[in-house]
Order: sequence, then structure tokens, then C-alpha cells
Amino acid sequence: MDTLNAFNSAIQRRSPSALILEHVILRRAPAFCTETNVAGDNPNAGSAQEEENNDPSLSAFISTLVPTLIIAAVFVTLFLLLRRKFKRNYEPRTFLGSLRPQERSPALPNGLVNWFGTFSKVPDSFVLNHQSLDAFLLLRYLKVASATCLVGCCITWPVLFPINITGGGGQKQLNLLSFGNVADKNRYYAHAFIAWIFLGFVFYMVARESIYYVNLRQAYLLSPLYSNRMSSRTVLFTSVPKEYLDEGLLRRMFGRALKNIWIANDCEEIEQLVEERDKVAMKLEAAETKLIKLANTNRLKSMKKGGQSNGALSNEAEANGESGSVAAKWVPTKKRPTHRLKPLIGKKVDTINWCRSELERLIPKIDALQATHRAGNGTFIPSVFVEFYRQSEAQSAFQSLTHHHALHMAPRFIGVNPEEVIWKNLKITWKSRVVRNILTISFVILLIVFWSIPVGFVGILSNIKSLIELAPFLEFLNKVPPVIFGLIQGLLPAVLLAVLMALLPIILRLMAKLGGAPSLSAVELRTQNSYFGFQVVQVFLITTLTSAASASVTGILCKPADAPNLLATNLPKASNFYIAYFVLQGLTISSGALLGIVGLILFRVLGKFLDTTPRKMYKRWSTLSALGWGTIFPVYTNLVVIAITYSIIAPLVLGFATIGLYLIYLAYRYNLLFVTDSRVDTKGLVYPRALQQTTTGAYLAIICLIGLFGIQAAPGPIVLMVVFLIFVILFHMSLNTALDPLLKYLPKSLEAEEQSLLAAEDGVAAPQSSGTEKGSHGASLGINSSTDSPRKDLGPAPHKKPNFITKFLRPDLYTDYHTLRRLVPRGFADIVYDPVTERDAYYHPSISSQTPLLWVPRDSMGVSRQECYHSGKVIPMSDEGAGFDEKGKLTWDYETARPPIWQEKIYY
Repeated sequence: MDTLNAFNSAIQRRSPSALILEHVILRRAPAFCTETNVAGDNPNAGSAQEEENNDPSLSAFISTLVPTLIIAAVFVTLFLLLRRKFKRNYEPRTFLGSLRPQERSPALPNGLVNWFGTFSKVPDSFVLNHQSLDAFLLLRYLKVASATCLVGCCITWPVLFPINITGGGGQKQLNLLSFGNVADKNRYYAHAFIAWIFLGFVFYMVARESIYYVNLRQAYLLSPLYSNRMSSRTVLFTSVPKEYLDEGLLRRMFGRALKNIWIANDCEEIEQLVEERDKVAMKLEAAETKLIKLANTNRLKSMKKGGQSNGALSNEAEANGESGSVAAKWVPTKKRPTHRLKPLIGKKVDTINWCRSELERLIPKIDALQATHRAGNGTFIPSVFVEFYRQSEAQSAFQSLTHHHALHMAPRFIGVNPEEVIWKNLKITWKSRVVRNILTISFVILLIVFWSIPVGFVGILSNIKSLIELAPFLEFLNKVPPVIFGLIQGLLPAVLLAVLMALLPIILRLMAKLGGAPSLSAVELRTQNSYFGFQVVQVFLITTLTSAASASVTGILCKPADAPNLLATNLPKASNFYIAYFVLQGLTISSGALLGIVGLILFRVLGKFLDTTPRKMYKRWSTLSALGWGTIFPVYTNLVVIAITYSIIAPLVLGFATIGLYLIYLAYRYNLLFVTDSRVDTKGLVYPRALQQTTTGAYLAIICLIGLFGIQAAPGPIVLMVVFLIFVILFHMSLNTALDPLLKYLPKSLEAEEQSLLAAEDGVAAPQSSGTEKGSHGASLGINSSTDSPRKDLGPAPHKKPNFITKFLRPDLYTDYHTLRRLVPRGFADIVYDPVTERDAYYHPSISSQTPLLWVPRDSMGVSRQECYHSGKVIPMSDEGAGFDEKGKLTWDYETARPPIWQEKIYY
């Protein structure tokens, strides 16, 4: 992600640089015009003009391609070498003990390149079965986007390349292949009709993939793996009126279908106490570890000097003796861990004794408050979690109008994982939500529009000499030493730009949370929209327009009447920048994502200095990096938008987009299969949003063509594109109207059918209503429902294997629900909850939080044994699974990865 942000940051540099150039040109406009006016009298003007017209697009492209290829080759070589040695960083999903066996990926051969075959044989659906729907759909989006660009090449290149090359516009090198080289207006009909074909194909792909997603979503959410989960049967109602914060009233409203109710509580007091308890507990754990490690270090020093070598406990009574008596043999009292109650001036106390006394005070108080909240005696806030017995009953409640007043008991959410809930936002009333939405959306819009100002300032710093010319009061900078001047002009802008681009996703996520999003998945979906808006406006539109404007501004200032022709000529030239951009993204970003050098360094280096307890070592080892869907999808959606927008104006972009997107797909495919994990689950909703956002490219392409045809005064092509624009708008509106309900809700028609199919697969007689009804898939699929021969397989495929064209043109038939349900994992995990989990699932974490178990390393002298005995009177503590090697280095049993603090994952 750091590499990705860095290269995205590079895109931003072009905008301020163009603005600086424009500012300089505007100041020097009279000089430029004077030179142009006297050109006819200047005998050297001809050669100067020829030199000016010598287009450097090809040499610029080569100068970008060569170093990028070198960097990519270095990255890939390092990846091939390092992955053999550092499996934890490059193949953790193949062996990590914190993952269940069914969550792991197949191990790859350890050779340099012999793993390619195994990697290619693992299907993308493995990600769906072993990670998440979002991860699978990210791969599908990249693959579909690459295929769409490839088809675009096949459509545009054979027609538009010959027309553009022979257009007679006088362009050179790469610009010869673009729209700007066409002088004959009649040739624009070819561009218009090719735009009809390719952009129509783009909308067809959006419709096709939307149908695919709807069917896959239904198959996934109705499968036993998901439908049996508590979250699939639980609806979150927000902005609930006070009179409805009553369990009896809610049970009368929803009837016998209701199973459990959790009315959210104001937990500010208990939350602070739990945070304080956990902080003190971790402080005690760190102090105990430090004491044990210090005792072991002193023992090793004693052994080197020929002194006492062991000093192990002789009996149980000694272990249960006075607290610290064993450690005192090796550690003087003044060397025991201490701290000050207030920084610098506070009283110094023994950390272990102080922590024990604090925990003795906090734990009983927290237990009492937790019991009070569980009994329903807390202060309620306007949000309620309602669990139903069946998924269909939860869907009925989710789809129905719950309250007779507008914005009350709404918005509603289903499938919310308790671990993703943003509990502070459950306090928000409907009035506050409206105000928050207005303020946060307005802020995001202003941020997107005016982001060029801070980035422009950074761009100005990268060209201080020009800045000094514009602002003479900065002359003193010319007197600073060359080294410092170089740092200010070179390193400082890069650092500031990296900081700005790193802050942006944080700001957008913060705005989503402040806007009232009740869960992390809702935050990601809202961030996806806002970050995509930023990508299109700042990374694409402003960069394109400033590039074209800066290339035309001199001519426009000198001959304003030629402005339309100059813009029409130079706008296609801006595509050269994006050709370089696709080269950078496809080669450097994909190879950088594979190498993950930043993650490797942080894991190896920081771990040695910061992991001072077994808990920290375990967490670093077992925690996999995760992707933020709200900021990953917009970056690549914007790439597709750029490719589609330039598909007719500069078709060459499609070729580089095809290669770049496919290389990125391969990099993410490896990482999702073997490296990363998913922490936020949007149930795949990021995918249809990305598809809808992709159509932005088609609309921009149509609008640009209408504008360019208008500049060139070509009425026929303009009429064709306006007609096509009206058609695609109507088509798009009809598509959204048809699909929107299917993106939000689950149909009742499939629930009974799913039960029938599952019964048939398990060898249980299916209900007659499903098995004998006309048109029932239970019978039409030819699945044997007899109980005489039980079977656990999926049975025969619902359709005969079609050819490629038939399958592509009929997604409603060959990627229907009954086909895609075969991709959904079966028997992945037993969805069973113990009584405590069921009781506490949707309580605030501070209500259900248990006193943490402390984990310290075991030593041979018995210090840990005695510390566990005395601290265990206050808080649970264990010394199993961790210890010291012969050099006194802290170790733990990472092979099994089941330490005392390990907790099995709960599939909510």
C-alpha cells in the first residue's frame, strides 16, 4: 500500500507542475507573442519551428519504459529470491497455525520458478472458498477490466489506427495514432460508430457482471455457511424512538419470529474502566516479562563467571512463598521494574505490585457493571439489534417499513458482524444523522475540489528556482548551501506529497465514521465512493485538462481564435502521460506488491526492537496484512475509467491498460492466495459499486467526443454521439431500476429451493412442494433425492457445458443461481455457538469483555512459576508456550501457534 500511495502521489505532481508552467508562461506571454510575430522575418525561425514540431512522445515513452522495466525486473528477482527464505512474509497462508486448516492455501514448491505451475492451477474461486467474497470479486474486476480493454483493442485498433495514421494532421510518433492527427471531418464518422460499438460493449459488460454478482451474492448468502450465521439473522435498527426501546414492545411488533434482542447501552463509564483494566494488565504483563528476562540474563552471566548455574525451585512450597522471593535471588530490589504515577514528577512505585493492586480494584467493579448492563438496567441509546430464528424472517423485517414516521428506525442494516460495529455511532439520532451527512459530504466535496492547493504548494517546492523568480523576497534561498537547497527542492516535496496522500484515505474514512456509518463495512463502502470521486477529479480530470491547457496556452495567448483547434489537437496528446502511467502501474506497482519490501523490513526490523513480550511476538507473527476495499477498488476503477475515456481519442492507451491491469491482477492473485487476509466483509457490495463507477469512463468518452466533434464543427458525428448518449442513459437507468432491489435484498423464491437442493445433496428426501412442482430446479437438475444412497457431492452440473460465445451472451442462463452456488464453499466450518457467545454477541464489547489472560515466558529458575502463582490471585496468567533459548533470547512455540492467549475465530 505504501508503494501504491507513492506512485499515486506521483500522478498528483503533474497538476501543480502544469500550473507553475502556466503561471510562468502567462507572465512571459508578451515575449512569446513577440517572437511569434517576427518569426517571418527571422531566417532561423524555420529551423526553430521544425524543432518545436519534432514530437518527443516516443522518446519520452521509451525513457519511462526502460527504467521502469529495470525496477520491475529488480523487484521480481528479489521476490523470487526472498520468498524461498522468508515464508512468513511471502507464503503465510500455507502454514500459519492461527488459521484453520480449511483456511490455508496449498503449499508452493520452494524452487526459484518451479512454483509457477502450481500457482497457475489454483483457481480464483479458491479465494472465495478460503478468504472472502470481496477478495474474489477484486480479482474478477481486474480480470474483467483487462479483458474489456483487450476487446477494446480488437475493436478500435483495426479501424481507428489506419484512419488516424493517414489523417493528415501533421502529428509525429505516438501522436500519429491519436484523434488529433485527423483533419478530414468525414473520418469522424468512424470514431463515432466505433464508439457506439466499444462503449456499448462496456455497458453490456457492466450489465453482465451485475447479473453475475446478483446470482453469486444470492448463492453465497443463502448457503449454509452464511445463512446459519448469527449476523445473517440479525437486523440493526438505528434512530429508534425512546418508546420503542422496550423489549416487550419489540417482541409484540415482530412476533414469534424474534429470538433475541440487544438494546444498545450507553457504555461510556464501563468502557473507560475496561480500557484502564486492559492497559494496567498489559503493563503488568510487560513488567513480569521484564523481571523474568532480567533474572534469566543474570543467571546466564553467573554461569559464564562459573557461579550458580540453576537455582531451580526445590518444591511447591518455595514457589508459593513470598511474592518476588525467587526473583530476588537474581534481581536486586532496586532493579525491579518501576514507573512513576505521573510523568517526571510522580511518585516512583514498583510496577508489579502497583498493577496487582489496581487490578484488584478494577476487576470487581467492572464485573458488577457488566452484570448491571446484562440485566437491562443501563441507559439505552437509540439502536437495537434484533435476532430472528431464520434468515428469511430477518430479511422480511429488513425489507419492511418498520416505523410510521420518516427516518425513524432507519436506516436498517442486516448481516452486521459484531466485530465491525462502530459503537459510538449507535448513539446518533435521525436529526443528528441528517446534519452529519450534510456536513461530511460537503467537506469531502470541498476536499476533492480544493485538494490541488496543498498539492500545488508541494509542486511549487519542487521547482524553487521558478518560485524565486516569481517571489523575489525568497532570494535568500539562493544563499543556502547546495546540499540543503537540494534537500528542500528534492526530498522535502516527495516527503510532503507522500504524507498528503497517506492522510487522504484516513481523512475520508474519518468522514465516513463522523457521517454516522454504523459498521466498518459501511465505512468502506462510503469511502469507496468518495475516494473514487477524488481519483477521477484529481488524478484524471485535472491532470488531463492542465496537461492539455499547458500545452496550448502559449498558442492561445498569441492567437486566441485558434483556441478550439489547439485544444482539439492537444487534448489527445495528454494520453501520452497515461501511457506512461499504465506502464508504471502495470510494472512497478505489480512487482512492488509482490516484493512487499516495506512490510518485510517492518516485520523483521521492528519486531526485534518492539516485540518485548510473547504476546507482541505472537500478534506480529499471526496477524496477516489486510486490504482496505474502500481505497483499493477506486484506484483500479479509475485506471479503467482512464482507459475507456481515451479508448476512441487515443486507442493505444487500451493496449497498455490491458497489460498493466493483467499484471496487477496476477500480483493481487498471488497476495490474496498466499499472503493477505480480509478483516472487513462488505458481502461483495464493493463490486457493483465499482461496476457503476466504471461507466463514468464511458460517459466521459462520449462527452469528450461530442466536445471534440463540436470544436471541429462536425455535425453528423455530434448527432450520432448525442443519440448514443441518450440511449445509454436510458439503458443505464433501466438496468439500475431492475437490479437495485436484488443488490439489497434476498428473494423468498430461492430459500425453499436452496433447502430442497441441500436436502437432495445430503441424500435426504426433499419436500414435495419443491421436488414435484412444475419448473422446480430440484427435479429439473436431475439430482437424486433418494435416501437409499446418501451423497455429499453437488450432483451433475445444471447445464450442459456451453461454448464460449453462448456462455458470454447468456449470463442469465449460464451464470445463474444454480450454477454459481457450486462455487460457494461447502462444509467449510460448523456454525455452532456456545450459550455465552449467543448471549453476548451484540453487547457492547466492554459488557462482554473478559479479564485478559496474561502470558509470560517460562524460565528454569522458577521465577515465572512464582509470579504466575501470585499474579494469578488477581488476574489469570500463564507461562506455557514461551521461554528462553540458550542465549537468553525470548522465544515462543510458533510452529503450533496455539499459545494460551489464542482464541478460535467465531463466524458471526
